[in-house]
Amino acid sequence: MQLERFRWWHVEQVLPIETDLFGAEKWSAAMFWNELAQRHYYLVATEDETVLGYAGLAVVGPDESWVQNIAVRRDAQRRGIGRALLEALLAEAGRRGVHKVLLEVAVDNAPAQRLYAGYDFEPVGVRRGYYQPSNTDALVMMRDA
Repeated sequence: MQLERFRWWHVEQVLPIETDLFGAEKWSAAMFWNELAQRHYYLVATEDETVLGYAGLAVVGPDESWVQNIAVRRDAQRRGIGRALLEALLAEAGRRGVHKVLLEVAVDNAPAQRLYAGYDFEPVGVRRGYYQPSNTDALVMMRDA
């Protein structure tokens, strides 16, 4: 498995992963194109040129960034890919001198919350009905390194 920059040609491979993992709340191709056009920092985890997972970081100020997403194909989960992607995003935030990293995670996604807690993310708020159309709340977590 290797990490590389997410490029336009990866969009086609990430869309089925989005659909499988997030269903009606999936991101569209246009949303990924917009993230890339804004020059946010995105990576893909690949194996034999096949995308296994992806993640993105948006730096929104001199000392604030947001993990936009982290997703790993179901058949590639529990191999440390999500952890590797998160570590790479945190390293990029550090390279840019950004100490505060925030993210939103579904309140019912305990495995992801445990992963983030292991990297010193702490709950700082809740966004009611954030994920649509399921109306699921998002837990906002922050890491201040």
